[in-house]
Amino acid sequence: MTETPNNIAQAVQILRNGGLVAFPTETVYGLGADASNELAVTKVFQIKGRPADHPLIVHLANPHQLTDWALDVPENATKLAKAFWPGPLTIVLKKRPNVLACVTGGQDTVALRMPRHPIAIKLLEAFGKGLVAPSANRFTRISPTTASAVREEFGQALDWVLDGGACEVGLESTIVDLSGKQPVILRPGMISAKQISEVLGKPVATAYEEKITTRAPGMHHLHYAPVTNTHLIKSQDIPSMLSTLNEADLPIVCAVYSNVTFPSHKNVHWVKLPAQAKTYAHELYRTLRALDQQHYKSIWIEAVPEDAEWEAIRDRLNKATGKQSL
Repeated sequence: MTETPNNIAQAVQILRNGGLVAFPTETVYGLGADASNELAVTKVFQIKGRPADHPLIVHLANPHQLTDWALDVPENATKLAKAFWPGPLTIVLKKRPNVLACVTGGQDTVALRMPRHPIAIKLLEAFGKGLVAPSANRFTRISPTTASAVREEFGQALDWVLDGGACEVGLESTIVDLSGKQPVILRPGMISAKQISEVLGKPVATAYEEKITTRAPGMHHLHYAPVTNTHLIKSQDIPSMLSTLNEADLPIVCAVYSNVTFPSHKNVHWVKLPAQAKTYAHELYRTLRALDQQHYKSIWIEAVPEDAEWEAIRDRLNKATGKQSL
């Protein structure tokens, strides 16, 4: 699905007037506002119910705009932008003095990215400045990967929703912090630490390893979460857990990716997720959102492999369940 030039122009006018426009990126739909307009940015926090100390990502039309936001653009940032932009990678750098504190959560760094979706690029080019665009959902809830999911989330509260169909990637961007001495992954995404390390020619640490205190989107202990009580469960534990269920626990749904055959059980429904990480990522939020609307007592999700290609998915599942494992 494509938007007409008139729709893009109308969205730009709304943004210039301080309004909010949801738009598609290759990762998830973003809730866009003029990153230089404090009142507009404040609206984003209000409508999402997002704490004011949680920073936002500024979306750019091209890498040349980095210098409008970053105090210094190190060689590592240039290398990563050349390799992965436009695409699902966010780069954290020291901010310029003019960058609004409400955008950065009061920190001295700013998160920047150039999205790949053609509608996002057209919007950003037409707008001419940076847009903050956190996921277009209520704080801690499931990120939307379709325009209809955005409308379900906010109803008429938004000024405009640009419809770009289903998002290609389906999980939020990788966030890498280049503001210190060593590159650090603050949030895993489908661009892996290995890929980043190969481009930079040096090891890349994680926030957990380095005990980093820098705040970044998606670092809250509960995030991307259904309203329905949701748990992670290892595949080998599913049969024994099924045997402990009573009528008060039912109905439940189990979302599994493996080809293991599990015993049938009354009022236990099964949903098959893809066995490949890339496809699983694309389907995850859409599936969780659909299951969350079906009035189950709980959602069980089969724990995914420990392989590096599943890292971002494991992170989202841990956040979606608050690390609640059965």
